[in-house]
Amino acid sequence: MTGTSDEARNILEVGALHRVMVLFQKAEELPASVVFLIQILGAGLVGLVWRLVGAPPEVAILGSMVIVLAGGADVVLLRWLPRERISFGPWKPQTVVLLIPRVVAGLASTTGALIAGWSAVLMGLVLVQGAGLLVLLWATAVEPRRLALTHLELEIDSLPPGAEPLRVLHISDIHLERFTEREKRLLDLARKARPDMIVITGDYLNLSYNRDEIALQQVALLLAQLEAPHGVYATLGSPPVDLREVITPLLESLPLRLLRDEWTTVELKTGGSLVLMGVDCTHYIAQDAQRLEELAATAPNSAPRVLLYHSPEIMPQAIGQMVDLYLCGHTHGGQVRLPLVGPILTSSQLGRRYVMGHYCEGSTHLYVSRGVGMEGLSAPRVRLLAPPEITLVTLRSSDAQVC
Repeated sequence: MTGTSDEARNILEVGALHRVMVLFQKAEELPASVVFLIQILGAGLVGLVWRLVGAPPEVAILGSMVIVLAGGADVVLLRWLPRERISFGPWKPQTVVLLIPRVVAGLASTTGALIAGWSAVLMGLVLVQGAGLLVLLWATAVEPRRLALTHLELEIDSLPPGAEPLRVLHISDIHLERFTEREKRLLDLARKARPDMIVITGDYLNLSYNRDEIALQQVALLLAQLEAPHGVYATLGSPPVDLREVITPLLESLPLRLLRDEWTTVELKTGGSLVLMGVDCTHYIAQDAQRLEELAATAPNSAPRVLLYHSPEIMPQAIGQMVDLYLCGHTHGGQVRLPLVGPILTSSQLGRRYVMGHYCEGSTHLYVSRGVGMEGLSAPRVRLLAPPEITLVTLRSSDAQVC
């Protein structure tokens, strides 16, 4: 039932997003004075461009000061978050990242000078930068803590007629840095949900903390407290996050079943059985889809098949493998979503095709979780219009159903 080596290739590490995150992470090695100098230079660039396109000297200076003050507020907020045990990202790289949209907004505001005049441009800059700070406050200090339990009910034709509903709690992308109120709420919600089974689809630690001893101890304590009558099952996440040599022995030491390119049959006390198929995620779609095909060829098809895989990237292939339910995460719902625009990034090779929530194609149901935690390295610890979630999926028997 098992069929892959421990070798995992890190396709994400050669991607543009990861390279950019690593590049900005280098700011953590800089003295604080240099980071502040970078902020001043960014603000100075805005003032210089304003002056070159006709702004009075005093207005250009004030424009620069607005950027400096907004950047200083970012620093205060980013250094406050760890003290309040909300998130634990390094403040220097995040400050440099956040400086970019602030400078871009300052440069773009010059287009309004011909229409409204420089006083209006300055006032507009104040409003935009202030609004940006309020959005940042919400996205860092409020929304990441709004972990909720999402309910989803599905009718599965392969459940025996008259079988009791099966409650499956799906957790993904914990990305733990340090144990906070969010993780405490996760445990509270899991207990109150009273699931029959718990499944976890990878990314247990934050990318910045995936070798950190304290984080490893705390995520082990967190996972050890999850329990359900039919057990707890888990798969691995992205290789750069879930380092195989680190997270695999940790998971194998816990009272849960780690599924690595294998399937298992779960006999249900309420009648019938369930087939869980867990595939290691490498993000090499052809390779991972091939391993799914090999599992599906040997797994029973007389009972509902549930696929656990970290990313939605093999959904097109899963449709042809008699998969009833496919549970995953990885995208974080985009983590940052803009009104009318949607997610800026999804980290999925399928782009926006499967971003978050419930999809149904053929006879396969897919649920893409927004996850619990946030990305690491230099990425700001923010969630905007993509609040964290865990999902209680209730499976009921039905006649044959095609999506």
